[in-house]
Amino acid sequence: MTRYYAIDPHEVRLSVSAVVWRDGARRELLLMQRSDNAHWGLPGGYVEPGESIVVAAAREVFEETGVEVAVGRLIGVYSDPSIQVIEYPDGRRVHAVNLCFEAAPIGAGVATTPDEVLATGYFAPDALPDPLVPIHRVRIEDAVAGGAAARVR
Repeated sequence: MTRYYAIDPHEVRLSVSAVVWRDGARRELLLMQRSDNAHWGLPGGYVEPGESIVVAAAREVFEETGVEVAVGRLIGVYSDPSIQVIEYPDGRRVHAVNLCFEAAPIGAGVATTPDEVLATGYFAPDALPDPLVPIHRVRIEDAVAGGAAARVR
């Protein structure tokens, strides 16, 4: 099972995530439930070689949820090793430096990595499901707080 707040990383990797807002009667954000630990979290993942961060963010959202997005403002950069080291089931411990963006849905298709996801849904920021990926909570809080400047944490 994937474990958060690990220590002693083996590698550093660049990752992206997105807070995808659906506007309507109530502003809601897109979450996906991970298959490796059943935690709900933001869609995202690692940047592939030769890929821009914007393309990576849009790709990861689509792969995991089937939602096509327009990537918008940078919410923040998250690199604090006390919360950004993840231990995977195979024993790898990765210090994930994350760039989190806001995004808007512009279309829908079929997720291309359905084995990574148990469920998806839109949730109000004050009604997030449990368990929530703990390192995603601060990103969601920063997105809700808004502002022009990106956070660096």
